[in-house]
Amino acid sequence: MAAQQTHQTHQATGRGTRRRVHTRANLLDAAFAVFAGKGFGRVSIEEVCEAAGYSRGAFYSNFDSLDELFFALYRQRADLIAEQVSGALALDGPDLDLPSAVDRVTEVLLLDLDWLLVKTDFLVHAARAPDVAQTLLEHRARLRRAIADRLARSPGLAQPPAVLGDADSAAHAVVAAYDGVTTQLLLDKDVEGARVWLKHLLTALLTDGSGTTPEPPLPD
Repeated sequence: MAAQQTHQTHQATGRGTRRRVHTRANLLDAAFAVFAGKGFGRVSIEEVCEAAGYSRGAFYSNFDSLDELFFALYRQRADLIAEQVSGALALDGPDLDLPSAVDRVTEVLLLDLDWLLVKTDFLVHAARAPDVAQTLLEHRARLRRAIADRLARSPGLAQPPAVLGDADSAAHAVVAAYDGVTTQLLLDKDVEGARVWLKHLLTALLTDGSGTTPEPPLPD
């Protein structure tokens, strides 16, 4: 009898966990749509709840604030980008040369206008809120570290261009190039043009500018 009760308790716990995951996912999807349509700073918790079809109680059982919800969205998109990059670079194994890697990455990289609108709105919000800015900086630092780690393991970047110095600096440059290209994309809505420019910039940053990875210096 005790074993049956334990089994039923585990079943109920499992259903509750699945329900919570489902609720959280729906809130994130609804928030993304509302943020993209109205702007992060113009949306209330009530509007997110209404769009998702949930009560404020459901919101607060998953998130403490809209800021926390946004960071969950940010992690979601960052994970998607990491998966896209990893998948593109893994196609030919660890020996994929850097110019080919740049081609692969720029072909698949997430360039979603709605996400860029949401991210830009939140960046402006964070710029006026030091505690939020610090959390966003930490998220961006983790993203750069992930990029630096992949670049450091790339045979094409065993010796980065001298102007960059190391893989960490190269990761900063990659993120800066992405930020610049996506800012232009917000204005001209030219996704394919953005991919072309990102490819040119990354090729120039991570190679000698001609698409050829610089040779490491000869030993003394």
